[in-house]
Amino acid sequence: MTLSYVLKKLLYALSVLWGVITLVFILFNALPGDPARLTLGQRSDVASIENVRKELNLDKPLLVRYGYYLNDLLPLTVHTTDSVNQAKYQYRSILSLGSDNALVMKKPYFGRSYQTKRLVWDVLADALPGTIVLAISAIIFATVFGILLGILAALKKDTFWDVSAIVTSVMGISAPSFFAGLIIAYVFGYLLSDLTGLPMVGSLWEYDAFGGRRLAIQHLILPALTLGIRPLAIIAQLTRSAMLDVLSQDYVRTAYAKGLSRFKVVFKHALPNALNPVVTAISGWMAELLAGSFFVEFIFSWKGLGKLTVDSLDKFDFPVVMGAVLLSATIFVCVSVLTDILYAKLDPRVKLN
Repeated sequence: MTLSYVLKKLLYALSVLWGVITLVFILFNALPGDPARLTLGQRSDVASIENVRKELNLDKPLLVRYGYYLNDLLPLTVHTTDSVNQAKYQYRSILSLGSDNALVMKKPYFGRSYQTKRLVWDVLADALPGTIVLAISAIIFATVFGILLGILAALKKDTFWDVSAIVTSVMGISAPSFFAGLIIAYVFGYLLSDLTGLPMVGSLWEYDAFGGRRLAIQHLILPALTLGIRPLAIIAQLTRSAMLDVLSQDYVRTAYAKGLSRFKVVFKHALPNALNPVVTAISGWMAELLAGSFFVEFIFSWKGLGKLTVDSLDKFDFPVVMGAVLLSATIFVCVSVLTDILYAKLDPRVKLN
């Protein structure tokens, strides 16, 4: 792997993130509503509103505000180190540039929530672990059952099992997550709740009246099942196609001729050589699940990044929504770039140039 390939991928990632940042800024600045009034409330006086507008740079032209927005988000920036900046950023000076200017390293600043007045970064940090747990659980479920279903369909080609696996995967791909979520929640969380013991809604932690909490794994099952249906269908079809190709190779027939059992031939010789496209799909879906579980979290009231975004959008809490969108886009782009780099490293057939 060449350094130029890695740099090219990093440059691609930065350009995509810059495009997302620009689009998010334009969209949310075009929305109706005064951020200053949303911050202070509807009964605030004119003087207070003007002070907040000045503090949020809303009295500046759009292009200047865009420059300030980029400066807030960049981890490495040049700015003055006066008391206002010290209260706004948590930063560490890297290089003094004379007078009051310095090159500093800081956490991205997404602003403060209109509703809670907390730093958006802290709000997102509280919600992100729930999304990560849900996405990892969903991709594990999809990977295990998708590969097993694909292997079964390949070994039983043109039989009832093969047709059933194909029909199931097509239904999984065709069903939108919000529709599948409503059906699964109603059937397993309401109609059959006495048999399954699963609730319709819930989060990873349950809190009692005294402030204590306990882990509630049963709340994870239905949203993870819903979120994992679509990747399971894709993984099953890719595994079936790759296994059919590998099972027709000469070395597989040679392994059978040597007297190896079917289990060893399939899982020791055929499956490892069929997993390249499957691994790529898994990594891509992992990024998408981390960034796209909004509707599933909202349907099952799962406390994560998606539910936080929907609730904040309903309350016109634009800084939280903007921060959540940018964080989701960053996760998606970073995982995609790492996937490309690892795939090029693991598979020598991939041409880096």
